Amino acid sequence: MSTRRPLASAAVILAMGAVLLIPSSSATASASTSASSSFGRSHRACNLTTGPIASCDALVVDNVNTGAPMATQAFTYGYTPAQLRAAYGRFGNGHMTIAIVDAYAHPNAAADLAVYRSQFRLGDAVLREYNQSGGPISTVAANVGWGQEQMLDLEMASAICPQCELIYVGANSASIADLGAAVTTARALGAQVISNSYGSREFPGELRADAWSRAASGAAVTASAGDAGYGVQFPAAAAGVIAVGGTSLTLDAKGSRASESVWSGTGSGCSAYVPKPSWQTDTGCTNRTVADVAAVADPRTGVAVYDSYGSTGGANWYVFGGTSVAAPLIAAMFARGAQFSAGEAVPARLYAHAAGLFDVLSGSNGRCFTAHTTALAYLCTAQPGYDGPTGNGTPNGTVDPF
Repeated sequence: MSTRRPLASAAVILAMGAVLLIPSSSATASASTSASSSFGRSHRACNLTTGPIASCDALVVDNVNTGAPMATQAFTYGYTPAQLRAAYGRFGNGHMTIAIVDAYAHPNAAADLAVYRSQFRLGDAVLREYNQSGGPISTVAANVGWGQEQMLDLEMASAICPQCELIYVGANSASIADLGAAVTTARALGAQVISNSYGSREFPGELRADAWSRAASGAAVTASAGDAGYGVQFPAAAAGVIAVGGTSLTLDAKGSRASESVWSGTGSGCSAYVPKPSWQTDTGCTNRTVADVAAVADPRTGVAVYDSYGSTGGANWYVFGGTSVAAPLIAAMFARGAQFSAGEAVPARLYAHAAGLFDVLSGSNGRCFTAHTTALAYLCTAQPGYDGPTGNGTPNGTVDPF
């Protein structure tokens, strides 16, 4: 068992009621409906922050008996690439370059990604790594928590688009300024799709700091909506970004999508500072509303991730949740779609083609209204059509909205 431990007891946020049991002998096995007595809670991979400093949105599932991460030496638990593609569809045949932007670096990233892709027969990866200025990644400090985030992002992008070239850009720190510089570099390096699985609380200067919207002109830039329930974080609130909420995803006995509901931990709401983009038409929020789209994020229906950095004893297979799962999944789905036009506001596609998404109709992530403001219920509760926690819905690959 890994000796990696939760970073802070205050970050333990979710009880695990049921989990996936997937035999390690098959990369395409269906999820069992059985529960595991070993699964307990989940903890944040990165500490919570204050001010314009981001925390990553990755949640690591823990063993209920030991309190340590539920790590195994061989792949055992969590949704596989085949299951994720079966749930959401296979989409187009495109293969744009995907950039993953996070803070810091992971010294074993290339080797760990190769293990994940070999386990699930995804072929060899094309991975380039840089610092926030476009120089060598070797100049960036390593960090265990953000390293977990990095592997989650790279592996989820690989799960949906194994043929896509991957770029990793590691910011010098988790500050919004450094992460914004990394996003600008990712776009300059040729990335057509950029995934960001982190966020900070909104702050008064976020409009001036919005490198994400500037990079999103004619590109798809995703950002996770957050893991603390109802409330908005940046850069998911950025006007040009595709804000990605989270769901609980259940598969049937054949491994296909059976049902989906709002994950109680996903972020959503009305931005305090960002004006409403032209492609949003909901009336309960005069500013930017989060989210635009959603995908699986609940740790109780989490995904398999391979990560060796900071582990001991070879127990390197983990189960992860959080909207950090959803953001790279959606990014990779865009990467498989059609090319973008110069200057295009890519999030608008999710509104123009909302019928191509699964509408999520149940669940809530908090209390956002009173008896006198029931018109605002959609900001935190699923409803037909658009709602805050899941946006326009989740991917339906049979009708490509990307």
